[in-house]
Amino acid sequence: MSETTSTSPEAPAPKKSNTSTIIIVLMSIIIIVQGVFIYLGKTEEQALIAKNTSTQEELDATVLRMQEIKTELEAKIIEVQKLGGNVADLEKAKADIEAQLARQKKATGKEIKALKDKVEGYEELLKLKDEEIDKLKNVNKQLLSENTTLKTQKNELGDSINRLSETKEKLENKVAIASQLKAENVAVVAVSEKGKERPSPFKNRQVGKIKVEFNIAENEVAPIEGKKIMIRVIDENGQVIFDVARGSGTFIYEGKEEFYTASQEILFDNTKQKLTYLYEKGSDYASGTYTVEIYTDGYKMGTGQFVVK
Repeated sequence: MSETTSTSPEAPAPKKSNTSTIIIVLMSIIIIVQGVFIYLGKTEEQALIAKNTSTQEELDATVLRMQEIKTELEAKIIEVQKLGGNVADLEKAKADIEAQLARQKKATGKEIKALKDKVEGYEELLKLKDEEIDKLKNVNKQLLSENTTLKTQKNELGDSINRLSETKEKLENKVAIASQLKAENVAVVAVSEKGKERPSPFKNRQVGKIKVEFNIAENEVAPIEGKKIMIRVIDENGQVIFDVARGSGTFIYEGKEEFYTASQEILFDNTKQKLTYLYEKGSDYASGTYTVEIYTDGYKMGTGQFVVK
């Protein structure tokens, strides 16, 4: 009896062992599930990070290309303007890129795709402008060649005109010189108060008036026209004898105003006409040699001399 009583309480021991096992298994399953969730979470996070990194790199590359295109557009604008082309489309594209760059800090894949499409459009615009620039260069080259030809022809024509002008001027000068009148047979005598004439030299007391005579030489080139013929009586000191009250005056010779002693208005008719001048000084002539110069139209026709003792 005593042996039966001592062994009966030990029978439930296997049940406690099964419960512990179940608990351990459940906890292991939970740990495994949590581990799986943690792994999947990290994998998804890494994939998202990788995706975001790729998107940002793609955006950065697109933005960099847009900045390069902006620089190319600026260069094209300057070049096309120099060639005289239209830069409205280039200016518009440049403004659009500047606006895009100002707001593009982050972008989704869809937005980046749109940006890439725009970049392709800008690149196509640059290609078209390169073709337009080549055409403009060819046109400008042709225009430059035509202008050079025209300038050469103009210069040649100008040279011809200048040569003709020079030739004409030389001929006119020759004609002008050839048409100048010449005084010949210039003679100066003293006329006393009694009307007696004495050739040079003569004494002061024998001089009442000075009489100057000469002929105008024939000249087939000179036109028949009115002339004012002037004489100048000049003493040894280079002083012109003149008296406005006795008909003296001034004229222009070689750009300077000069005095003349006496003058006559005549009609030159190319008949070797003879002119006579009588001039009364009104005072004594100092002793010395006097020069008589004859002028008309600003040039000298001839000279003569007389001596007063």
